[in-house]
Amino acid sequence: MTAAAVHAGHAVSVLAAGLQAEPPVLPDRGEAGRWAAEELAKAPYRDAAPSWLDDALAEFSRWLRSFSGDGAPAGDAGYAVPLLLVIAAVVIVVAVLVVRPRLNARRSADGKVFDAGAPLSPDAHRGRAAAAAARGDWATAIVEQFRALARAAEDRAVLDPQPGRTAGEVAARLGRAFPVHARELDEAALTFDAVRYGGADGGPREHEALARLDAALAGTAPDYRDAGTDTLVRPL
Repeated sequence: MTAAAVHAGHAVSVLAAGLQAEPPVLPDRGEAGRWAAEELAKAPYRDAAPSWLDDALAEFSRWLRSFSGDGAPAGDAGYAVPLLLVIAAVVIVVAVLVVRPRLNARRSADGKVFDAGAPLSPDAHRGRAAAAAARGDWATAIVEQFRALARAAEDRAVLDPQPGRTAGEVAARLGRAFPVHARELDEAALTFDAVRYGGADGGPREHEALARLDAALAGTAPDYRDAGTDTLVRPL
């Protein structure tokens, strides 16, 4: 054997011994957790993870099974979707049946021109409107001015006294009796509702428009030629 061969064999032996003596790499607890998080963050693991909808349906399925005492695993929760829709439909129907009558009752109570109590004369309402305007309370001034307009129509037998009548009804009926002022009456009714029931503030312009309309109607004879059949009281 040559000297070169002996040298080569010795070098291989030393390298093998060094490799065998090298201890394996053992990560500590923190390093191992980081490695696991990095591995699970890879796309294949993310794609295989259940979505939030899957989790929600599975949880809903377990909740439904708790009522029947069925302890079987949730498994495929696909049946929960149509069942959930049925439950939602039942809830909506019950809500409509229970809530709608209350809303209708509230609407029938709201929107009326006059509050409960002894009726006031048109001049009394006009006085209240003027006093409210003097102190800058435009909402009260507008409401009272519209009430004066409606009460004056009742006193002239253009409108029949009807508790609970709304501003829109007043405008519609007076618009037939005073067709020249029909548009102004509609705008006045909208202003009244916005201030009285919609929370609007109103202002001097709206109050002045109502006062002018009140004065204009007071100086105008009703015209029933195109009124048709309604609840207007026709003066003799």
